[in-house]
Amino acid sequence: DGDQSMPNDTPLHFVTLLGSLRKASFNASVARALPELAPEGVSITPLGSIGDFPHYNADVQDAGFPPPVLAMAEQIRAADGVIIVTPEYNYSIPGVLKNAIDWLSRVTPQPFSGKPVAIQTASPGMIGGARAQYNLRQNMVFLDAFVLNRPEVMIGMVAGKVDPETLKLTDEPTCKFISSQIAALVTLTRKLKA
Repeated sequence: DGDQSMPNDTPLHFVTLLGSLRKASFNASVARALPELAPEGVSITPLGSIGDFPHYNADVQDAGFPPPVLAMAEQIRAADGVIIVTPEYNYSIPGVLKNAIDWLSRVTPQPFSGKPVAIQTASPGMIGGARAQYNLRQNMVFLDAFVLNRPEVMIGMVAGKVDPETLKLTDEPTCKFISSQIAALVTLTRKLKA
Protein backbone atom coordinates (compact mmCIF):
# COMPACT_ATOMS: atom_id res chain seq x y z
CA ASP A 1 0.00 0.00 0.00
CA GLY A 2 3.07 2.25 -0.06
CA ASP A 3 2.58 3.41 3.56
CA GLN A 4 6.06 4.25 4.87
CA SER A 5 4.86 5.38 8.30
CA MET A 6 6.83 4.33 11.33
CA PRO A 7 5.48 1.24 13.12
CA ASN A 8 4.02 2.13 16.51
CA ASP A 9 6.30 -0.29 18.34
CA THR A 10 9.59 1.13 17.01
CA PRO A 11 11.66 2.15 20.05
CA LEU A 12 12.26 5.89 20.43
CA HIS A 13 15.12 7.70 22.13
CA PHE A 14 14.74 11.21 23.58
CA VAL A 15 17.44 13.35 25.17
CA THR A 16 17.06 15.88 27.99
CA LEU A 17 18.58 19.35 27.82
CA LEU A 18 18.75 20.86 31.32
CA GLY A 19 18.76 24.66 31.65
CA SER A 20 20.04 24.76 35.23
CA LEU A 21 23.52 24.33 36.70
CA ARG A 22 22.49 24.32 40.37
CA LYS A 23 23.26 21.06 42.22
CA ALA A 24 19.92 20.96 44.07
CA SER A 25 17.97 22.28 41.07
CA PHE A 26 14.22 21.52 41.05
CA ASN A 27 14.39 21.31 37.26
CA ALA A 28 17.15 18.69 37.53
CA SER A 29 14.77 16.71 39.79
CA VAL A 30 12.15 16.86 37.04
CA ALA A 31 14.68 15.86 34.36
CA ARG A 32 15.88 12.88 36.43
CA ALA A 33 12.30 11.64 36.79
CA LEU A 34 11.65 11.48 33.03
CA PRO A 35 13.07 8.00 32.18
CA GLU A 36 10.68 6.38 34.68
CA LEU A 37 7.72 8.40 33.38
CA ALA A 38 8.25 7.46 29.74
CA PRO A 39 5.94 4.94 28.05
CA GLU A 40 7.23 1.48 27.17
CA GLY A 41 9.67 1.50 24.26
CA VAL A 42 10.86 5.04 24.95
CA SER A 43 14.27 5.70 26.49
CA ILE A 44 15.29 9.12 27.82
CA THR A 45 18.90 10.04 28.61
CA PRO A 46 20.45 13.33 29.76
CA LEU A 47 22.71 15.40 27.55
CA GLY A 48 25.99 16.75 28.99
CA SER A 49 26.09 19.94 31.03
CA ILE A 50 25.64 23.23 29.19
CA GLY A 51 27.97 24.61 31.88
CA ASP A 52 30.82 23.08 29.83
CA PHE A 53 30.18 25.51 26.95
CA PRO A 54 32.28 28.69 26.85
CA HIS A 55 30.50 32.01 26.32
CA TYR A 56 29.51 32.21 22.67
CA ASN A 57 32.08 34.15 20.68
CA ALA A 58 32.38 34.03 16.88
CA ASP A 59 36.19 34.25 17.21
CA VAL A 60 36.16 31.03 19.24
CA GLN A 61 33.87 29.43 16.65
CA ASP A 62 36.24 30.48 13.84
CA ALA A 63 39.07 28.71 15.66
CA GLY A 64 36.92 25.56 15.88
CA PHE A 65 33.80 24.50 17.78
CA PRO A 66 34.46 23.47 21.39
CA PRO A 67 34.25 19.65 21.77
CA PRO A 68 31.31 19.78 24.29
CA VAL A 69 29.25 21.73 21.72
CA LEU A 70 29.96 19.24 18.92
CA ALA A 71 29.30 16.26 21.22
CA MET A 72 25.91 17.64 22.30
CA ALA A 73 24.97 18.58 18.72
CA GLU A 74 25.70 14.99 17.66
CA GLN A 75 23.61 13.53 20.51
CA ILE A 76 20.68 15.81 19.59
CA ARG A 77 20.98 14.91 15.92
CA ALA A 78 20.97 11.18 16.74
CA ALA A 79 17.96 11.43 19.09
CA ASP A 80 14.34 11.09 18.00
CA GLY A 81 13.35 14.11 20.09
CA VAL A 82 14.47 16.56 22.77
CA ILE A 83 12.93 17.49 26.12
CA ILE A 84 14.14 20.84 27.45
CA VAL A 85 13.71 21.26 31.20
CA THR A 86 14.52 24.73 32.49
CA PRO A 87 13.90 27.27 35.23
CA GLU A 88 12.73 30.81 34.47
CA TYR A 89 15.12 33.68 35.15
CA ASN A 90 13.77 37.25 34.97
CA TYR A 91 10.77 36.36 32.74
CA SER A 92 13.07 34.48 30.37
CA ILE A 93 15.38 31.48 30.06
CA PRO A 94 18.69 31.31 31.96
CA GLY A 95 21.64 32.93 30.16
CA VAL A 96 23.52 29.63 30.22
CA LEU A 97 20.70 27.93 28.26
CA LYS A 98 20.52 30.78 25.74
CA ASN A 99 24.30 30.51 25.35
CA ALA A 100 24.00 26.77 24.63
CA ILE A 101 21.25 27.39 22.07
CA ASP A 102 23.39 30.08 20.40
CA TRP A 103 26.29 27.64 20.09
CA LEU A 104 24.13 24.73 18.89
CA SER A 105 22.35 26.95 16.35
CA ARG A 106 25.65 27.50 14.53
CA VAL A 107 26.59 23.84 14.09
CA THR A 108 26.01 22.46 10.58
CA PRO A 109 23.82 20.57 9.93
CA GLN A 110 21.70 22.31 12.57
CA PRO A 111 20.83 19.62 15.15
CA PHE A 112 17.40 21.00 16.13
CA SER A 113 16.13 21.38 12.55
CA GLY A 114 13.00 19.25 12.08
CA LYS A 115 13.40 17.80 15.60
CA PRO A 116 10.38 17.28 17.89
CA VAL A 117 10.88 19.23 21.13
CA ALA A 118 8.92 19.28 24.40
CA ILE A 119 9.41 22.02 26.98
CA GLN A 120 9.06 21.64 30.74
CA THR A 121 9.56 24.33 33.37
CA ALA A 122 9.42 24.21 37.15
CA SER A 123 9.38 27.12 39.55
CA PRO A 124 8.83 27.78 43.27
CA GLY A 125 6.31 30.45 42.16
CA MET A 126 2.70 30.02 41.04
CA ILE A 127 3.15 30.33 37.27
CA GLY A 128 5.66 27.51 36.94
CA GLY A 129 8.01 29.21 34.49
CA ALA A 130 5.39 30.02 31.83
CA ARG A 131 7.17 33.13 30.57
CA ALA A 132 10.41 31.22 30.01
CA GLN A 133 8.49 28.76 27.84
CA TYR A 134 7.21 31.41 25.44
CA ASN A 135 10.68 32.89 25.22
CA LEU A 136 12.18 29.48 24.47
CA ARG A 137 9.53 28.82 21.82
CA GLN A 138 10.76 31.92 19.93
CA ASN A 139 14.29 30.49 19.92
CA MET A 140 12.97 27.17 18.64
CA VAL A 141 11.20 28.89 15.73
CA PHE A 142 14.57 30.16 14.51
CA LEU A 143 16.05 26.67 14.93
CA ASP A 144 13.20 25.19 12.84
CA ALA A 145 12.29 22.70 15.57
CA PHE A 146 8.79 21.23 15.94
CA VAL A 147 7.76 22.25 19.45
CA LEU A 148 4.93 20.25 21.01
CA ASN A 149 2.04 22.61 21.73
CA ARG A 150 0.09 20.65 24.31
CA PRO A 151 0.09 19.61 27.05
CA GLU A 152 2.28 22.40 28.44
CA VAL A 153 4.21 21.28 31.52
CA MET A 154 4.61 24.27 33.86
CA ILE A 155 5.16 23.04 37.40
CA GLY A 156 4.29 25.75 39.92
CA MET A 157 5.04 25.59 43.65
CA VAL A 158 7.61 22.91 42.82
CA ALA A 159 9.32 23.00 46.23
CA GLY A 160 6.38 21.07 47.70
CA LYS A 161 6.55 18.46 44.93
CA VAL A 162 10.16 17.37 45.40
CA ASP A 163 11.49 15.41 48.37
CA PRO A 164 14.01 17.76 50.09
CA GLU A 165 16.22 14.83 51.16
CA THR A 166 16.40 12.76 47.98
CA LEU A 167 15.59 15.62 45.52
CA LYS A 168 13.19 13.18 43.86
CA LEU A 169 10.00 14.40 42.18
CA THR A 170 7.29 12.78 44.32
CA ASP A 171 4.03 14.55 43.40
CA GLU A 172 1.81 11.93 41.74
CA PRO A 173 -0.48 14.27 39.72
CA THR A 174 2.60 16.10 38.38
CA CYS A 175 4.24 12.80 37.39
CA LYS A 176 1.04 11.67 35.62
CA PHE A 177 0.81 14.97 33.75
CA ILE A 178 4.45 14.74 32.64
CA SER A 179 3.80 11.18 31.42
CA SER A 180 0.93 12.50 29.29
CA GLN A 181 3.26 15.08 27.73
CA ILE A 182 5.88 12.44 26.91
CA ALA A 183 3.12 10.34 25.30
CA ALA A 184 2.11 13.40 23.22
CA LEU A 185 5.75 13.88 22.19
CA VAL A 186 5.82 10.24 21.07
CA THR A 187 2.71 10.85 18.93
CA LEU A 188 4.26 13.99 17.39
CA THR A 189 7.55 12.17 16.73
CA ARG A 190 5.80 9.27 14.96
CA LYS A 191 3.76 11.73 12.87
CA LEU A 192 6.89 13.58 11.78
CA LYS A 193 8.70 10.34 10.93
CA ALA A 194 5.73 9.02 8.91
